[in-house]
Amino acid sequence: MNRPVAIPLPEQPIGPTTAPRRADRPKFQPDRTKKLREQVHEVMRFFHYAHRSELAYWHWIERFLRFHRREDGWQRPQEMGEVEVAQFLSHLAGERGVSASTQNQALNALVFLYTEVLDRPLGRLEGLERVSRPARLPTVLTKAEVGEVLAGVAGEYRLPLQLQYGAGLRLLEVLRLRVRDVDVARRQVLVRDPKGYHDRVTMLPEALVEEMAGQLKRVRGLWQEDRRAGVAGVRLPEAVVRKYPKAGVEWPWFWVFPAAKLSADTQAQGPKEPVGTRRRHHVVEDNLQRAIRASAQRSGLGKRVTTHTLRHSFATHLLENGADIRTVQELLGHKDVATTQIYTHVMQKPGIGVRSPLDG
Repeated sequence: MNRPVAIPLPEQPIGPTTAPRRADRPKFQPDRTKKLREQVHEVMRFFHYAHRSELAYWHWIERFLRFHRREDGWQRPQEMGEVEVAQFLSHLAGERGVSASTQNQALNALVFLYTEVLDRPLGRLEGLERVSRPARLPTVLTKAEVGEVLAGVAGEYRLPLQLQYGAGLRLLEVLRLRVRDVDVARRQVLVRDPKGYHDRVTMLPEALVEEMAGQLKRVRGLWQEDRRAGVAGVRLPEAVVRKYPKAGVEWPWFWVFPAAKLSADTQAQGPKEPVGTRRRHHVVEDNLQRAIRASAQRSGLGKRVTTHTLRHSFATHLLENGADIRTVQELLGHKDVATTQIYTHVMQKPGIGVRSPLDG
């Protein structure tokens, strides 16, 4: 049930969370002569936020400004504060019916705006209507269902989805893998810059070793074609571009799952490359989502299946096989073991394997 409550905010929030700013966190002052969108961009780049985070935060900042737009024009965010923020977030909860996570993302975006961009931290949000909905258990497939769904996926998308299930990866963690991240000989996959920015190592399933070796061989041929054609290097993290500007054309940085066609950048990479540079990106995530949904529908499963269902199934099946929950937590990259514990509620034999009295 949604209920009005007063939410205390930290004096100096940081980034995508509302944790207090560390004492050693640098302070950045954007150019106040620029438009607000450009100021947000400057601060985001200074703190090395992901491009997706920047787009998501600006989306909520823009919606906040549109919500408070009056007939006589826009209101400057400097002229608004806690009251207006609480009104907007309550509108999302009460009239728009958003989820708790969506409302939290909007809150984080506005906390970032006022703290890091405008240098005016928010105080308590009096009367804020918070979304309070119980956490839902994840959808989990049986091993047989996973096999059936993956077998029905189109050939080019099957291997990345098999790897997602076999290694417990998030979808973008799979698609953003570079050649340097896959060690076939050691049966390991290194996940770099994942959600939470803590690198981790997970397994390369033995069943995929031969296929992965073949994939890397095919991908190397594509990389060689791009080099002969003079295609711009693949997209790189900003820190890598600054330190190793030519790394994008090197084999270790090439995608494990590259797109079949070139596409234009929507954002410039480095000072020497303009927006619109054509390069090879990784496979588009929507293609894999559509592929697995289509396969699940053809199989007649009475469950809603997404790519993330494979990650849920990975964790649950490991626990059912007797894996230690701390090990599963590390493989998934969860900060808190409490996040991992949700899978104990969807196991075939939850708890300590208690049998139903109906089973004798």
